[in-house]
Amino acid sequence: MKTGDLDTFKTQLLEMKSSLEANIARLRDELESVATESGVSDLEDLASLESENMHHNALLAQQQHELSEVLHALSKIENGGYGICEETGDVIPLDRLRAKPHTRYCVSDAEKLGL
Repeated sequence: MKTGDLDTFKTQLLEMKSSLEANIARLRDELESVATESGVSDLEDLASLESENMHHNALLAQQQHELSEVLHALSKIENGGYGICEETGDVIPLDRLRAKPHTRYCVSDAEKLGL
C-alpha cells in the first residue's frame, strides 16, 4: 500500500476514533442522567425510561465495539499489517478499505464469517 493511502486511512481512523469517543461520552452522560432522574410518577414514565435506557445501552455497546475495531486498525497501521485480511492473509482491496477503513476482512471472508 502506498504511503499516501496509508496516511489517508490513518487520518480517517483517527477522526472516527475522536467521533466515537465523543459519542460514547455523550451516551454515558445520558445514561447517567436517566439513572438519576427522579420524575417517575407512573408506570408509563417508568416504561419510557427503561426503553430509553435499553436503547442507549445498545447504542453504547455498538459504539464501543466500533471504537475497538478502529483502535485495532490503528495498531495494524503501526505494526505494518494494515490492509491485510486476517482470515486469508490476502490484501484487502482499497475500495473495501475506503468503504470501511476499520475492516479486518476482505468482502468474501466477511461474508463467510457472517459479518
